[in-house]
Amino acid sequence: MSQGVGTAVIGGSGIYHIEGLTILEERRIRTPFGDPSDKVIIGTFDGNTKLAFLPRHGKGHRIMPSEINSRANIWALKSLGVRTVISLSAVGSLKEEIKPQDIVIPRQIIDRTRNRPSTFFGEGVVGHIQFGSPVCGSTSNFLFEEIKKLGYRVHADETYVCMEGPAFSTRAESNLYRSWKAGIIGMTALPEAKLCREAEMCYSIIAFSTDYDCWHEEEVSVEMVIANFNANIGKAKNIIKDILTRVPDDGKCRCRTAAAGAIMTDKTLIPRKTRDKLRLLFGKYM
Repeated sequence: MSQGVGTAVIGGSGIYHIEGLTILEERRIRTPFGDPSDKVIIGTFDGNTKLAFLPRHGKGHRIMPSEINSRANIWALKSLGVRTVISLSAVGSLKEEIKPQDIVIPRQIIDRTRNRPSTFFGEGVVGHIQFGSPVCGSTSNFLFEEIKKLGYRVHADETYVCMEGPAFSTRAESNLYRSWKAGIIGMTALPEAKLCREAEMCYSIIAFSTDYDCWHEEEVSVEMVIANFNANIGKAKNIIKDILTRVPDDGKCRCRTAAAGAIMTDKTLIPRKTRDKLRLLFGKYM
């Protein structure tokens, strides 16, 4: 397993490369779960700290949210030695105070997805992880404080509704989520967050608001969304370049031991094929 790639960024809509990153390698990784979204780019900003970047939708935005092979993406990053994953995500706002072009560091997620493989367990091995706090608290705190220092409007302690898509919400759905006090809505936080927790990697989200969801009285135009979308891409690239080499690596974070005690299956009954498939992730527990 390659060492030294401590932090990875999963790029969302419109973010298919990182400007200013000195590319050391572009690696196509084969996994037991199929192919990742694209090649993983390994590079550096400072000449010392190695970083990994993976475009979630593939270069050119070829993969729908429902089609993303998140298990392959997370396995590939784990195989590089990645310990912390930062997700960049375009979202709609469910609150008046979260304006278009604002940034949100969510703390909770509501799962409204369907038919997405959301676990590495199965095929003869049963496991359960705790998921009460679906993102890494220490990494999220760091991101919030650093983004605030850059002068951007940023919100914390919000809830992200993860919907299936690709169609956006009905107005009735949007108002339902608002009644739940959710702050933003998107399509990609899950199953990424669950898989990172199983893989014992810290996971946090930087969400960029492109518009108010359809609950809002203001009519949202395509031109408005595109303008906000492009502005957010510029912010995302500035944030990545500024903070990525300084992401804390807390070896004592509970995310790093999340799968300890998770496996319920008698170890002697786990099929050899499954054991081999999951060795990278759970070998120390099997």
